[in-house]
Amino acid sequence: MAFSLYNYSLLLLFISFNIISFSLATQTNPTPLSFSFPLTTYPLSTNSTAKKLFGSLISSRSSSSPPYNYRSSFKYSMALIVSLPIGTPPQTQQMVLDTGSQLSWIQCHKKPPRKSPPTTSFDPSLSSSYSILPCTHPLCKPRIPDYTLPTSCDQNRYCHYSYFYADGTYAEGNLVMEKFTLSPSRITPPLILGCALDSADAEGILGMNFGKLSFASQYKLQQFSYCVPLRQKQLKTAPRGGFYLGKNPNSNTFKYVDVLRFTPSQSQRMPNLDPLAYTVPMTGVRIGAKRLNIPTSVFRPNAGGSGQTIVDSGTEYTFLVPEAYAKVREEILRLVGPNRVKKGYVYGQSLDLCFDGDAVQIGRLIGDVAFMFEKGVEVVINKERVLDDVGGGVHCFGIGRSDLLGIPSNIIGNFHQQNLWVEFDLANSRVGFGSADCSRSVWQ
Repeated sequence: MAFSLYNYSLLLLFISFNIISFSLATQTNPTPLSFSFPLTTYPLSTNSTAKKLFGSLISSRSSSSPPYNYRSSFKYSMALIVSLPIGTPPQTQQMVLDTGSQLSWIQCHKKPPRKSPPTTSFDPSLSSSYSILPCTHPLCKPRIPDYTLPTSCDQNRYCHYSYFYADGTYAEGNLVMEKFTLSPSRITPPLILGCALDSADAEGILGMNFGKLSFASQYKLQQFSYCVPLRQKQLKTAPRGGFYLGKNPNSNTFKYVDVLRFTPSQSQRMPNLDPLAYTVPMTGVRIGAKRLNIPTSVFRPNAGGSGQTIVDSGTEYTFLVPEAYAKVREEILRLVGPNRVKKGYVYGQSLDLCFDGDAVQIGRLIGDVAFMFEKGVEVVINKERVLDDVGGGVHCFGIGRSDLLGIPSNIIGNFHQQNLWVEFDLANSRVGFGSADCSRSVWQ
């Protein structure tokens, strides 16, 4: 997984599966076949958090490339939850869609639900395709110890793993193999994931980074993408966005930046680097018409690996290293005035530019904010969306200082991915961005 990060009010994209469509395209028949079916949605757990570990896994089991495209919708709720049918017969499980993590894992408690109507835990005894990795499996006893995934043999001689997070919580269980049912006629081969026996969260994680054990890598996805609708807290029904596994039909409109990749020898010399993350070549920040005086080097990994810029679906807000954040904060205070800032207030121990005043007026004073990348690509956040309503009449600027959370890097979170297609083109090692009205035009 990527970085240790407790997302205090994690903005999850709820993939509701109220309408799920699958498409299959072949060379002889370019017309896609569509499948759709309804699934019940549940409120999110208040304990949900897409935690991350710094580091990655080194062993894998891969399968053949899926010859079709998969499409689903999600609802933007308070806290990216994917509801995926797992096992034989399928049991629907809720998992955080996390591009910063590698190992996928689900809850395997055989306990009654704590509240109604929750997502039930996965019951291995009900699945004929479930199998546990034995202690003799290479992943459990790698030739080179993998300190990012501590494994051991449990009393039953099964492979046991444990993840410890920066906030002191942990998830542990057995490494298992299980099938994912993407449609009645599209079932993955058994993939490696964790079956958590002890975790505080109600949802699992769907790891989607470059790691060999991520869902994307094991299933040999060529591309996947999502489109985050605008956050609208006043609506009783959450707006719906889009999620694709496979080629996105809108990709001809996307603007791409190359992902920075690192060799094993480079990674070994950079202890603060996550080599499996989607690291993008960010070049600067623009507020209004002014490009801030921030050296490009601040957004690139230094000799120790600190400073890489990551696009992450599992982090809510955007975080910048201190040198970059200081310039952003300085400009915001110049535009808004220091007296408007809520004194001594830090939201979620991460956002310290918060305001009590008129959010619309403050947004106008700040203007549009743009993240700048190579090839002239920009991700522009309109002035109406630079502040987030955190409750109690307080609105905070959606960029924080990464060192407040102990993160040595720049992370672009999903708050700044609203109304934007974000495509991860694994085949070509690039990330694409395309503006969209995610709640309206995505499914038309």
